[in-house]
Amino acid sequence: MPISNTGARIPTSYATCSIGYKDSHTLPLKLKAIADAGFDAVELSMPDIIAYGKMLNGQEPDPKDYNALVEIGKQIKAQTTEHGLKILMLQPFANFEGWPKGSKERKDAFDRAKGWIRVMQAVGTDMLQVGSSDAPGISSSFDELAADLAELADLMAEKGFRIAYENWCWSTHAPAWQDVWEIVQKTKRPNIGLCLDTFQSAGGEWGNPTTKSGHNEGVTRSQLESNWSKSLAQLATTVPADKIYLLQISDAYKMDPPIEPKSDKDGLRPRGQWSHDYRPLPYDGGYLPIVEFLNAVWDTGFRGYLSMEVFDPKGQEKYPDMGAYAKKAMDSLHKMLP
Repeated sequence: MPISNTGARIPTSYATCSIGYKDSHTLPLKLKAIADAGFDAVELSMPDIIAYGKMLNGQEPDPKDYNALVEIGKQIKAQTTEHGLKILMLQPFANFEGWPKGSKERKDAFDRAKGWIRVMQAVGTDMLQVGSSDAPGISSSFDELAADLAELADLMAEKGFRIAYENWCWSTHAPAWQDVWEIVQKTKRPNIGLCLDTFQSAGGEWGNPTTKSGHNEGVTRSQLESNWSKSLAQLATTVPADKIYLLQISDAYKMDPPIEPKSDKDGLRPRGQWSHDYRPLPYDGGYLPIVEFLNAVWDTGFRGYLSMEVFDPKGQEKYPDMGAYAKKAMDSLHKMLP
């Protein structure tokens, strides 16, 4: 059920990858917990599709066996319909843009895109989340990044689909909302907009998991706060509300001890490690200025989907029951709104 807020009705969503922590927490149980907590929609994650395929068929499908994924997707659509949930978008589509022309990586990126479009059709969603690439060796040219996304947008437009482009704060060349907004504008396509995220912006521009202070250093604290305030004011006054497709919500734990300032064994940068494993619900132990970011998004006039996307290893200790966890998430959304 949408949240009523100053005369508006705000739709809500919950990412399926952000609830449940053991094999017995199957996708059908996740969907029930999310629906029972009053959410209107889900972000459907590809890992959940693959896990549900294993549950149905006894073995995990190949992530590139799109015929199998389409059949699994059809059954997921039936589940969401049963619970009255919309599938807001399919996520996370990563490392797409910026590969050299003619490279095997670029071919793979577009092959994956075509396969994911088929899955989108099967599950009944019209939106794909694309995260700003964290791959090494990709182009730093925003014109070239935009050209790839424009080509993808044209493929999506054939089906009436759209792209929600998100700044991942550890990405190679587009870690800030300003970066992805510039790239979106350069595409000159009507079916690409922004997936904004409280963690990705506050955790990139203000917070830092590699410092003892927990925030970016190299400037005075007053300058840090001034820079953050200017960024929020810029967002509020330059991005049209209709180009914000959704706002994802989460906080982050202050890292003690800090994460080492280097990539891990899998090549994941420190903020990526932070993002993947240390993002609680709002008002649940985090410290980032996430409400300030939500307020800036609100000042654009945006009244669209608020979507909970958290990754909290402590969640299973604090809320062993998925139903209670989903309800806590809904309560935090109510509390955050202006």
